[in-house]
Amino acid sequence: MKQHVLVIGYVWPEPNSSAAGTRMLQLLQLFRSQNWEVTFASPAAKSEFALDLRQMGIATKIIQINNASFDEYIQKLNPSIVLFDRFMMEEQFGWRVAESCPNALRILDTEDLHSLRKARHQALKDGKDFYINQLKAYQLAQREIASILRCDISLLISPVEHDILVNHFKIDASLLMYIPFMVDALSQEKIAALPAFEERQHFVTIGNFLHAPNRDMVLYLKKEIWPLLRKKLPKAEMHVYGSYAKEHNLQLNQPKEKFFVHGRAESAAEVILKARILLAPLRFGAGLKGKFIDGMQNGTPCVTTTIGAEGMHGELSWNGVVSDDIETLINETVELYTNKKQWLLAQKNGFEILENRYEAVNFQQQLLEKMETTKNNLETHRVNNFFGSMLQLHTARSTKYMSLWIEEKNKN
Repeated sequence: MKQHVLVIGYVWPEPNSSAAGTRMLQLLQLFRSQNWEVTFASPAAKSEFALDLRQMGIATKIIQINNASFDEYIQKLNPSIVLFDRFMMEEQFGWRVAESCPNALRILDTEDLHSLRKARHQALKDGKDFYINQLKAYQLAQREIASILRCDISLLISPVEHDILVNHFKIDASLLMYIPFMVDALSQEKIAALPAFEERQHFVTIGNFLHAPNRDMVLYLKKEIWPLLRKKLPKAEMHVYGSYAKEHNLQLNQPKEKFFVHGRAESAAEVILKARILLAPLRFGAGLKGKFIDGMQNGTPCVTTTIGAEGMHGELSWNGVVSDDIETLINETVELYTNKKQWLLAQKNGFEILENRYEAVNFQQQLLEKMETTKNNLETHRVNNFFGSMLQLHTARSTKYMSLWIEEKNKN
């Protein structure tokens, strides 16, 4: 049966700016490949870098928060599936969707667990170790978990976050689905055409500067990692790329120190392809890191921390170096940069990770079947999700009346 999917976006997708944009594009492409009608709506302003969704045959709509115009719009649209892009959109529009289109399948794409990322950030700022159990007292986690429970299916990009929800928050696994980045298999021809070890030089890192883990990483690179690495590899250069760089980010550019901050890359693949190593020692974060998928697809070994590699390679060997100890990270990075045999092995590990953990065909059909099965048994599914129904009743009412109060206030 042909479906009509309404995606309520936190922002308009920018695949060339962020991994979140890439993730959204992959979902939209999957829905369109089924010849489904797709509408993308968002309260955010469009930027010049936003994807032209109309070229994909996707209708677009600018919507307003705390405004009854959305109710009229969605009643007329009458989608069979509604996907919320991040839990904040479910908080804003979930109760309106439930009232106006009660039979629509409600899906939450978490992108990552925001509460996990922010709690780790706070622990880093406080100079303390972070433990998963601390999340249970974290208000943002309570909001995020409530949103997950109110939805019929929540998509988790990381297996680690799936396990956290099931094992620490005791969420029924039937409400969750692990869907990582979905990429096409690399052909032998493409692998053979990649630049060789000798044709590559220098280090690269890339990441949206609006994302706090990336901003912190660049500062950490500049102050702690690069001075030590440069002493051991004096001819090497560090090249930093990232969309939405502010003036204070660009001021980190120090050519005399061979530390270059370029801002947005026209093509992430192109700059990663030229580099010998992708260096991204993230100190906090959540979800999966799109930059490392880009690295693997372009045959570029990656150096990072345990947080950076979290959930990405399972039991497979990493495509480079993973260490939280600066001295170890520096020494192993130098070896990787200078040892062709080790570099080629790391590159091969990256291809194996992509093949075994991210090939699109392994997840697309699973997601479509999960959506169909849940939609066909929606009443039973919701009855079995008692806590979700309870939260839908109470939380939705409190959110609803707060929204209506704001709506009335805005009229004055």
